[in-house]
Amino acid sequence: MACPIARSLERVGEWWSILILRDALHGLTRFDQFQKSLGIAPNILARRLDALVDAGLLERRQYSERPPRYEYVLTARGRDFRPILVALLAWGNKHFAPEGPSVQLVNAKTGAVVDPVLADPATGRPIQEPDYTFVPGPGANERVRRKYASSNHPVAQAPARSIAGREKGRPRKRSAG
Repeated sequence: MACPIARSLERVGEWWSILILRDALHGLTRFDQFQKSLGIAPNILARRLDALVDAGLLERRQYSERPPRYEYVLTARGRDFRPILVALLAWGNKHFAPEGPSVQLVNAKTGAVVDPVLADPATGRPIQEPDYTFVPGPGANERVRRKYASSNHPVAQAPARSIAGREKGRPRKRSAG
């Protein structure tokens, strides 16, 4: 699959997987902890944990030899899932919590409730339409190029350039925005 969203959903799209990652980001590591937190059947939990290990989001580590027991620790790839969970939390609170949020994101030092915003690191501006749009990347196949070429965005019409094609040692130009 050429679509990065489809590739990502292939690894975490099953809702138990996302909830396991949520709990792992809260510090849970052991099978019984996940089972108690989620109320999930052991066979389903075992399959989901194996899939997350295979996807490189969790690492399985033995912590006891007799009897053999394992814990599931987030990898860097798994920790990188945190912003997606934060976005899902904000979206769910905004659209599906008529009684009000049951979980909120707060500043750890001040306790102030925060509303997460996806921002362009070069400009600090929120990433919103019409200022930002999807275009085919260097790894796009012809089907993806055709799909995003229909956006009539000038960048979508330009030939793809590889980041690796830039001269070494020369930083990317950033707009003063």
